[in-house]
Amino acid sequence: MPERPHPESAEAEPTRSRHPEPIALAEAEAILDATLVGHHLPIESQPLDQARGRVLAQTLPAPMPLQPFDNAAMDGYAVRAADLDAGTPTRLRLIGECFAGPSRALRVAPGQCIRITTGAALPDGADTVVIRENSRVLGDWIELSAGTVPGANVRRAGEDLAEGEIALSAGQRLDPVRLGLAAALGFATLPVYRRPQAVVFASGDELRPAGQPLAAGEIHDSNGPMLAALLAEDGVEVERGAILPDDPEQIRRQLDQAAERADLILTCGGVSAGDRDHLPAVLAAHGAIRFWRVRLKPGMPVLLGLWRGVPVLGLPGNPVSVLACYLVLGRRLLQRLQGCSEPPLELSAQLDAAIDKRHSRLEFQRGLLRCDRHGQLRVLASPAVGSHRLAAAARSNALIRLPEPPARFEAGQAITVLPYGPLA
Repeated sequence: MPERPHPESAEAEPTRSRHPEPIALAEAEAILDATLVGHHLPIESQPLDQARGRVLAQTLPAPMPLQPFDNAAMDGYAVRAADLDAGTPTRLRLIGECFAGPSRALRVAPGQCIRITTGAALPDGADTVVIRENSRVLGDWIELSAGTVPGANVRRAGEDLAEGEIALSAGQRLDPVRLGLAAALGFATLPVYRRPQAVVFASGDELRPAGQPLAAGEIHDSNGPMLAALLAEDGVEVERGAILPDDPEQIRRQLDQAAERADLILTCGGVSAGDRDHLPAVLAAHGAIRFWRVRLKPGMPVLLGLWRGVPVLGLPGNPVSVLACYLVLGRRLLQRLQGCSEPPLELSAQLDAAIDKRHSRLEFQRGLLRCDRHGQLRVLASPAVGSHRLAAAARSNALIRLPEPPARFEAGQAITVLPYGPLA
Protein backbone atom coordinates (compact mmCIF):
# COMPACT_ATOMS: atom_id res chain seq x y z
CA MET A 1 0.00 0.00 0.00
CA PRO A 2 1.25 3.59 -0.60
CA GLU A 3 2.56 5.59 2.34
CA ARG A 4 -0.09 7.90 3.71
CA PRO A 5 0.03 10.72 6.23
CA HIS A 6 -1.62 9.72 9.49
CA PRO A 7 -4.82 11.71 9.96
CA GLU A 8 -3.58 13.14 13.25
CA SER A 9 -0.62 14.68 11.34
CA ALA A 10 -2.88 16.44 8.85
CA GLU A 11 -3.88 20.08 9.24
CA ALA A 12 -6.30 20.58 12.10
CA GLU A 13 -9.88 20.85 10.95
CA PRO A 14 -11.63 24.16 11.47
CA THR A 15 -14.45 24.08 13.99
CA ARG A 16 -17.60 23.02 12.15
CA SER A 17 -21.23 23.39 12.97
CA ARG A 18 -23.49 20.36 13.07
CA HIS A 19 -24.46 21.12 9.46
CA PRO A 20 -21.79 23.31 7.81
CA GLU A 21 -22.63 25.73 5.05
CA PRO A 22 -22.35 24.07 1.62
CA ILE A 23 -19.34 25.08 -0.47
CA ALA A 24 -19.03 25.56 -4.22
CA LEU A 25 -17.92 22.62 -6.38
CA ALA A 26 -14.76 24.49 -7.39
CA GLU A 27 -13.79 24.82 -3.72
CA ALA A 28 -14.54 21.14 -3.10
CA GLU A 29 -12.35 20.20 -6.08
CA ALA A 30 -9.48 22.34 -4.75
CA ILE A 31 -9.76 20.71 -1.32
CA LEU A 32 -9.85 17.26 -2.91
CA ASP A 33 -6.72 18.05 -4.95
CA ALA A 34 -4.88 19.31 -1.86
CA THR A 35 -5.97 16.28 0.18
CA LEU A 36 -4.63 13.87 -2.45
CA VAL A 37 -1.16 15.44 -2.62
CA GLY A 38 1.27 12.67 -1.68
CA HIS A 39 -1.27 9.88 -2.24
CA HIS A 40 0.06 8.61 -5.58
CA LEU A 41 -0.05 4.86 -5.95
CA PRO A 42 3.16 2.80 -6.28
CA ILE A 43 4.74 2.33 -9.70
CA GLU A 44 5.06 -1.14 -11.16
CA SER A 45 6.21 -2.60 -14.48
CA GLN A 46 3.53 -4.37 -16.51
CA PRO A 47 3.66 -6.29 -19.82
CA LEU A 48 1.70 -4.68 -22.63
CA ASP A 49 -1.18 -7.15 -22.48
CA GLN A 50 -1.71 -6.25 -18.81
CA ALA A 51 -1.36 -2.49 -19.17
CA ARG A 52 -4.63 -1.52 -20.89
CA GLY A 53 -6.42 1.19 -18.91
CA ARG A 54 -3.46 1.83 -16.63
CA VAL A 55 -1.87 5.26 -16.18
CA LEU A 56 1.68 5.67 -17.48
CA ALA A 57 4.05 6.69 -14.68
CA GLN A 58 7.03 7.90 -16.74
CA THR A 59 7.42 9.86 -19.96
CA LEU A 60 8.85 7.69 -22.75
CA PRO A 61 11.01 9.16 -25.54
CA ALA A 62 11.13 7.13 -28.75
CA PRO A 63 14.20 4.84 -28.58
CA MET A 64 14.18 4.55 -32.38
CA PRO A 65 12.64 6.39 -35.33
CA LEU A 66 9.20 5.41 -36.52
CA GLN A 67 9.21 4.39 -39.34
CA PRO A 68 12.59 2.78 -38.58
CA PHE A 69 13.65 2.85 -42.27
CA ASP A 70 12.42 4.08 -45.65
CA ASN A 71 9.88 1.55 -46.93
CA ALA A 72 7.22 1.04 -49.57
CA ALA A 73 3.70 2.27 -48.82
CA MET A 74 2.21 0.23 -51.71
CA ASP A 75 2.96 -2.87 -53.78
CA GLY A 76 4.73 -1.85 -56.98
CA TYR A 77 8.19 -1.06 -58.34
CA ALA A 78 11.04 0.76 -56.61
CA VAL A 79 12.63 3.20 -59.04
CA ARG A 80 14.78 6.27 -59.34
CA ALA A 81 12.59 9.34 -59.91
CA ALA A 82 15.22 10.63 -62.29
CA ASP A 83 14.40 7.72 -64.64
CA LEU A 84 10.68 8.59 -64.92
CA ASP A 85 9.26 10.69 -67.72
CA ALA A 86 6.48 13.01 -66.57
CA GLY A 87 4.65 12.86 -69.92
CA THR A 88 5.20 9.42 -71.44
CA PRO A 89 5.50 5.82 -70.15
CA THR A 90 8.94 4.64 -69.03
CA ARG A 91 10.49 1.19 -69.57
CA LEU A 92 12.94 -0.08 -66.93
CA ARG A 93 14.75 -3.41 -66.60
CA LEU A 94 13.50 -5.57 -63.70
CA ILE A 95 16.52 -6.79 -61.67
CA GLY A 96 14.93 -8.45 -58.64
CA GLU A 97 12.31 -8.52 -55.94
CA CYS A 98 12.15 -7.04 -52.44
CA PHE A 99 9.70 -8.34 -49.81
CA ALA A 100 8.83 -7.17 -46.29
CA GLY A 101 11.24 -8.74 -43.81
CA PRO A 102 15.02 -8.96 -43.62
CA SER A 103 16.28 -6.85 -46.49
CA ARG A 104 18.57 -8.12 -49.23
CA ALA A 105 21.51 -6.08 -50.49
CA LEU A 106 19.83 -4.79 -53.63
CA ARG A 107 20.60 -1.54 -55.41
CA VAL A 108 18.73 0.25 -58.16
CA ALA A 109 21.00 1.67 -60.83
CA PRO A 110 19.93 4.03 -63.67
CA GLY A 111 17.46 2.32 -66.00
CA GLN A 112 16.55 -0.38 -63.49
CA CYS A 113 13.67 -1.20 -61.13
CA ILE A 114 12.90 -3.73 -58.38
CA ARG A 115 9.52 -5.29 -57.66
CA ILE A 116 8.61 -4.36 -54.03
CA THR A 117 5.82 -5.19 -51.57
CA THR A 118 4.21 -2.98 -48.95
CA GLY A 119 6.46 -2.53 -45.92
CA ALA A 120 9.64 -3.72 -47.62
CA ALA A 121 12.74 -1.59 -47.09
CA LEU A 122 13.42 0.71 -50.03
CA PRO A 123 16.52 -0.54 -51.92
CA ASP A 124 19.57 1.67 -52.17
CA GLY A 125 19.38 4.02 -55.09
CA ALA A 126 15.55 4.05 -55.20
CA ASP A 127 13.53 7.02 -53.99
CA THR A 128 10.05 6.40 -55.45
CA VAL A 129 7.53 3.55 -55.76
CA VAL A 130 5.27 3.25 -58.82
CA ILE A 131 2.17 1.30 -57.82
CA ARG A 132 1.54 -2.03 -59.48
CA GLU A 133 -1.72 -0.82 -61.07
CA ASN A 134 0.30 1.69 -63.12
CA SER A 135 2.63 -0.90 -64.66
CA ARG A 136 2.78 -3.48 -67.44
CA VAL A 137 5.13 -6.49 -67.51
CA LEU A 138 7.02 -6.96 -70.80
CA GLY A 139 9.26 -9.95 -70.15
CA ASP A 140 12.32 -8.66 -68.22
CA TRP A 141 11.12 -5.10 -68.69
CA ILE A 142 8.48 -3.13 -66.82
CA GLU A 143 6.56 -0.34 -68.52
CA LEU A 144 5.51 2.32 -66.03
CA SER A 145 2.71 4.79 -66.76
CA ALA A 146 3.47 8.49 -66.67
CA GLY A 147 2.32 10.62 -63.74
CA THR A 148 4.09 9.26 -60.64
CA VAL A 149 5.67 12.17 -58.77
CA PRO A 150 9.14 11.88 -57.21
CA GLY A 151 9.05 10.35 -53.69
CA ALA A 152 5.57 8.89 -54.16
CA ASN A 153 4.39 5.88 -52.13
CA VAL A 154 7.37 5.89 -49.75
CA ARG A 155 7.18 5.98 -45.95
CA ARG A 156 10.20 7.92 -44.77
CA ALA A 157 12.24 6.93 -41.71
CA GLY A 158 11.19 8.99 -38.70
CA GLU A 159 8.17 10.61 -40.41
CA ASP A 160 5.91 9.43 -37.58
CA LEU A 161 8.35 9.87 -34.68
CA ALA A 162 11.97 10.94 -34.63
CA GLU A 163 14.36 9.13 -32.30
CA GLY A 164 14.26 10.91 -28.94
CA GLU A 165 10.89 12.58 -29.58
CA ILE A 166 8.30 12.14 -26.80
CA ALA A 167 6.19 9.12 -27.69
CA LEU A 168 4.05 8.75 -24.57
CA SER A 169 3.74 11.14 -21.63
CA ALA A 170 3.45 10.41 -17.92
CA GLY A 171 -0.16 10.71 -16.80
CA GLN A 172 -1.68 9.35 -20.00
CA ARG A 173 -4.14 6.47 -19.73
CA LEU A 174 -3.01 3.58 -21.90
CA ASP A 175 -5.64 2.76 -24.49
CA PRO A 176 -5.21 0.16 -27.27
CA VAL A 177 -3.70 2.67 -29.73
CA ARG A 178 -1.11 3.89 -27.22
CA LEU A 179 -0.22 0.30 -26.39
CA GLY A 180 0.21 -0.36 -30.12
CA LEU A 181 2.59 2.60 -30.33
CA ALA A 182 4.59 1.27 -27.38
CA ALA A 183 4.88 -2.11 -29.09
CA ALA A 184 5.97 -0.50 -32.38
CA LEU A 185 8.79 1.19 -30.47
CA GLY A 186 9.91 -2.09 -28.90
CA PHE A 187 8.64 -1.63 -25.33
CA ALA A 188 7.70 -5.04 -23.92
CA THR A 189 6.77 -3.62 -20.49
CA LEU A 190 5.67 -0.21 -19.29
CA PRO A 191 5.98 1.65 -15.96
CA VAL A 192 2.44 2.25 -14.69
CA TYR A 193 0.71 3.16 -11.45
CA ARG A 194 -0.76 0.20 -9.62
CA ARG A 195 -4.49 -0.24 -10.02
CA PRO A 196 -6.40 1.48 -7.18
CA GLN A 197 -8.01 -0.82 -4.66
CA ALA A 198 -11.36 0.42 -3.39
CA VAL A 199 -13.82 -0.84 -0.81
CA VAL A 200 -17.47 0.12 -1.40
CA PHE A 201 -20.03 0.26 1.39
CA ALA A 202 -23.75 0.86 1.16
CA SER A 203 -25.31 2.11 4.36
CA GLY A 204 -28.67 1.65 6.06
CA ASP A 205 -30.67 -0.88 8.08
CA GLU A 206 -33.33 -0.86 5.37
CA LEU A 207 -31.02 -2.37 2.73
CA ARG A 208 -30.91 -5.98 1.59
CA PRO A 209 -28.72 -7.47 -1.17
CA ALA A 210 -30.39 -8.13 -4.51
CA GLY A 211 -31.94 -11.59 -4.59
CA GLN A 212 -32.95 -11.64 -0.94
CA PRO A 213 -36.62 -11.37 0.04
CA LEU A 214 -37.77 -8.01 1.40
CA ALA A 215 -39.71 -7.40 4.58
CA ALA A 216 -41.97 -4.38 4.96
CA GLY A 217 -39.93 -1.17 4.79
CA GLU A 218 -36.89 -2.81 3.21
CA ILE A 219 -35.37 -2.16 -0.24
CA HIS A 220 -32.68 -3.80 -2.33
CA ASP A 221 -29.23 -2.21 -2.36
CA SER A 222 -28.81 -0.66 -5.81
CA ASN A 223 -26.08 1.85 -4.97
CA GLY A 224 -23.44 -0.72 -4.06
CA PRO A 225 -23.62 -2.67 -7.36
CA MET A 226 -23.89 0.53 -9.44
CA LEU A 227 -20.94 2.21 -7.75
CA ALA A 228 -18.82 -0.96 -7.91
CA ALA A 229 -19.54 -1.23 -11.64
CA LEU A 230 -18.62 2.44 -12.22
CA LEU A 231 -15.32 1.90 -10.42
CA ALA A 232 -14.57 -1.33 -12.28
CA GLU A 233 -15.30 0.46 -15.56
CA ASP A 234 -12.64 2.99 -14.57
CA GLY A 235 -10.02 0.29 -13.93
CA VAL A 236 -10.35 0.00 -10.15
CA GLU A 237 -10.08 -3.28 -8.26
CA VAL A 238 -13.29 -3.23 -6.22
CA GLU A 239 -14.25 -5.05 -3.05
CA ARG A 240 -17.85 -4.90 -1.89
CA GLY A 241 -17.95 -4.35 1.84
CA ALA A 242 -20.79 -5.36 4.11
CA ILE A 243 -23.90 -3.19 4.23
CA LEU A 244 -23.16 -0.73 7.03
CA PRO A 245 -25.78 -0.74 9.79
CA ASP A 246 -27.01 2.43 11.43
CA ASP A 247 -24.57 1.89 14.28
CA PRO A 248 -21.54 4.19 14.82
CA GLU A 249 -19.35 1.56 16.44
CA GLN A 250 -19.91 -1.00 13.67
CA ILE A 251 -19.26 1.70 11.07
CA ARG A 252 -15.97 2.48 12.81
CA ARG A 253 -14.94 -1.19 12.85
CA GLN A 254 -15.75 -1.65 9.16
CA LEU A 255 -13.78 1.48 8.22
CA ASP A 256 -10.80 0.25 10.27
CA GLN A 257 -10.78 -3.07 8.43
CA ALA A 258 -11.21 -1.45 5.01
CA ALA A 259 -8.36 1.02 5.62
CA GLU A 260 -5.94 -1.89 6.08
CA ARG A 261 -6.37 -3.02 2.47
CA ALA A 262 -7.78 -0.12 0.45
CA ASP A 263 -6.42 2.93 -1.33
CA LEU A 264 -9.90 4.45 -1.30
CA ILE A 265 -13.13 3.91 0.63
CA LEU A 266 -16.50 4.89 -0.84
CA THR A 267 -19.77 4.86 1.05
CA CYS A 268 -23.37 5.38 -0.08
CA GLY A 269 -25.83 6.89 2.37
CA GLY A 270 -25.50 7.99 5.97
CA VAL A 271 -24.04 11.45 5.23
CA SER A 272 -27.14 13.64 5.40
CA ALA A 273 -28.83 15.39 8.34
CA GLY A 274 -30.90 12.50 9.72
CA ASP A 275 -30.60 11.20 13.27
CA ARG A 276 -29.22 7.92 11.91
CA ASP A 277 -26.74 9.44 9.44
CA HIS A 278 -23.66 8.63 11.49
CA LEU A 279 -20.74 8.79 9.06
CA PRO A 280 -19.93 12.54 9.44
CA ALA A 281 -19.81 12.26 13.24
CA VAL A 282 -17.70 9.08 13.12
CA LEU A 283 -15.22 10.70 10.73
CA ALA A 284 -15.08 13.92 12.72
CA ALA A 285 -14.39 12.01 15.95
CA HIS A 286 -11.92 9.40 14.72
CA GLY A 287 -10.64 10.53 11.33
CA ALA A 288 -10.75 13.84 9.48
CA ILE A 289 -13.32 15.67 7.40
CA ARG A 290 -12.01 17.69 4.47
CA PHE A 291 -15.37 18.91 3.22
CA TRP A 292 -19.00 18.09 3.92
CA ARG A 293 -21.90 19.52 1.90
CA VAL A 294 -21.37 20.96 -1.59
CA ARG A 295 -23.77 23.19 -3.52
CA LEU A 296 -24.85 20.39 -5.87
CA LYS A 297 -28.24 19.14 -6.99
CA PRO A 298 -28.43 16.23 -6.55
CA GLY A 299 -25.74 15.31 -4.03
CA MET A 300 -25.42 18.21 -1.58
CA PRO A 301 -24.46 16.05 1.47
CA VAL A 302 -21.38 14.58 -0.27
CA LEU A 303 -18.38 14.28 2.05
CA LEU A 304 -14.62 13.86 1.70
CA GLY A 305 -12.52 12.71 4.61
CA LEU A 306 -9.58 10.61 5.71
CA TRP A 307 -9.65 7.44 7.77
CA ARG A 308 -6.24 6.30 8.96
CA GLY A 309 -4.79 8.20 6.00
CA VAL A 310 -7.11 6.57 3.44
CA PRO A 311 -9.37 8.93 1.45
CA VAL A 312 -13.08 8.40 2.15
CA LEU A 313 -15.69 9.67 -0.29
CA GLY A 314 -19.09 9.65 1.39
CA LEU A 315 -21.86 9.76 -1.23
CA PRO A 316 -25.54 10.47 -0.49
CA GLY A 317 -28.04 7.64 -0.44
CA ASN A 318 -30.22 8.41 -3.46
CA PRO A 319 -28.98 6.58 -6.57
CA VAL A 320 -28.88 9.57 -8.93
CA SER A 321 -26.89 11.47 -6.28
CA VAL A 322 -24.43 8.56 -6.19
CA LEU A 323 -24.10 8.67 -9.97
CA ALA A 324 -23.64 12.44 -10.18
CA CYS A 325 -21.20 12.72 -7.27
CA TYR A 326 -19.12 9.83 -8.55
CA LEU A 327 -18.86 11.26 -12.07
CA VAL A 328 -17.97 14.72 -10.78
CA LEU A 329 -15.85 14.02 -7.68
CA GLY A 330 -15.15 10.28 -7.60
CA ARG A 331 -13.45 10.26 -10.97
CA ARG A 332 -11.40 13.32 -10.05
CA LEU A 333 -10.25 11.54 -6.89
CA LEU A 334 -9.21 8.49 -8.90
CA GLN A 335 -7.28 10.67 -11.33
CA ARG A 336 -5.31 12.24 -8.50
CA LEU A 337 -4.54 8.84 -6.96
CA GLN A 338 -3.27 7.51 -10.29
CA GLY A 339 -1.42 10.63 -11.43
CA CYS A 340 -3.69 10.87 -14.47
CA SER A 341 -3.31 14.14 -16.39
CA GLU A 342 -6.31 13.65 -18.70
CA PRO A 343 -9.64 15.11 -17.52
CA PRO A 344 -12.83 13.04 -17.65
CA LEU A 345 -14.83 13.41 -20.83
CA GLU A 346 -17.08 16.48 -21.03
CA LEU A 347 -18.88 17.44 -24.24
CA SER A 348 -20.87 20.40 -25.50
CA ALA A 349 -24.36 19.75 -26.86
CA GLN A 350 -27.35 21.82 -27.92
CA LEU A 351 -30.48 21.64 -25.79
CA ASP A 352 -33.50 20.14 -27.55
CA ALA A 353 -35.85 21.99 -25.23
CA ALA A 354 -35.59 24.91 -22.82
CA ILE A 355 -34.83 24.32 -19.12
CA ASP A 356 -35.95 26.67 -16.35
CA LYS A 357 -33.58 26.35 -13.40
CA ARG A 358 -35.13 28.09 -10.40
CA HIS A 359 -32.60 27.38 -7.64
CA SER A 360 -29.05 28.58 -7.02
CA ARG A 361 -27.15 25.29 -6.80
CA LEU A 362 -25.09 23.75 -9.60
CA GLU A 363 -27.39 21.08 -11.01
CA PHE A 364 -26.86 17.87 -12.96
CA GLN A 365 -30.00 16.77 -14.79
CA ARG A 366 -30.36 13.44 -16.56
CA GLY A 367 -30.58 13.68 -20.32
CA LEU A 368 -30.59 11.70 -23.54
CA LEU A 369 -27.55 12.61 -25.66
CA ARG A 370 -27.63 11.95 -29.40
CA CYS A 371 -25.98 13.07 -32.62
CA ASP A 372 -28.35 14.52 -35.22
CA ARG A 373 -28.09 14.00 -39.00
CA HIS A 374 -25.93 17.14 -39.32
CA GLY A 375 -23.33 15.79 -36.89
CA GLN A 376 -24.44 18.08 -34.03
CA LEU A 377 -24.66 16.69 -30.51
CA ARG A 378 -28.08 17.35 -28.98
CA VAL A 379 -29.47 16.55 -25.54
CA LEU A 380 -33.01 16.31 -24.20
CA ALA A 381 -33.48 16.65 -20.44
CA SER A 382 -35.41 13.89 -18.69
CA PRO A 383 -38.72 15.04 -17.17
CA ALA A 384 -37.88 13.02 -14.03
CA VAL A 385 -36.34 15.26 -11.38
CA GLY A 386 -36.20 13.19 -8.17
CA SER A 387 -32.77 11.83 -7.21
CA HIS A 388 -34.44 8.51 -6.35
CA ARG A 389 -35.55 8.00 -10.01
CA LEU A 390 -33.07 5.29 -11.03
CA ALA A 391 -35.14 4.03 -13.98
CA ALA A 392 -35.03 7.54 -15.47
CA ALA A 393 -31.23 7.51 -15.12
CA ALA A 394 -31.11 4.12 -16.88
CA ARG A 395 -33.14 5.56 -19.77
CA SER A 396 -30.72 8.49 -20.03
CA ASN A 397 -27.04 8.46 -21.01
CA ALA A 398 -25.63 11.80 -19.81
CA LEU A 399 -25.79 14.41 -17.10
CA ILE A 400 -26.56 17.97 -18.18
CA ARG A 401 -24.52 20.54 -16.24
CA LEU A 402 -26.57 23.62 -15.29
CA PRO A 403 -24.31 26.16 -13.56
CA GLU A 404 -25.15 28.48 -10.70
CA PRO A 405 -27.25 30.73 -10.30
CA PRO A 406 -30.95 30.41 -11.33
CA ALA A 407 -31.34 30.84 -15.09
CA ARG A 408 -33.34 29.87 -18.15
CA PHE A 409 -31.47 27.79 -20.71
CA GLU A 410 -33.03 28.14 -24.14
CA ALA A 411 -33.59 25.45 -26.76
CA GLY A 412 -30.58 25.39 -29.08
CA GLN A 413 -28.25 26.78 -26.41
CA ALA A 414 -24.90 25.00 -26.01
CA ILE A 415 -24.54 23.27 -22.66
CA THR A 416 -21.93 21.00 -21.04
CA VAL A 417 -22.81 17.31 -20.70
CA LEU A 418 -21.09 14.40 -18.95
CA PRO A 419 -21.74 11.16 -20.86
CA TYR A 420 -22.12 7.95 -18.87
CA GLY A 421 -23.48 5.70 -21.61
CA PRO A 422 -23.38 5.26 -25.41
CA LEU A 423 -25.05 7.83 -27.64
CA ALA A 424 -28.74 7.28 -28.34
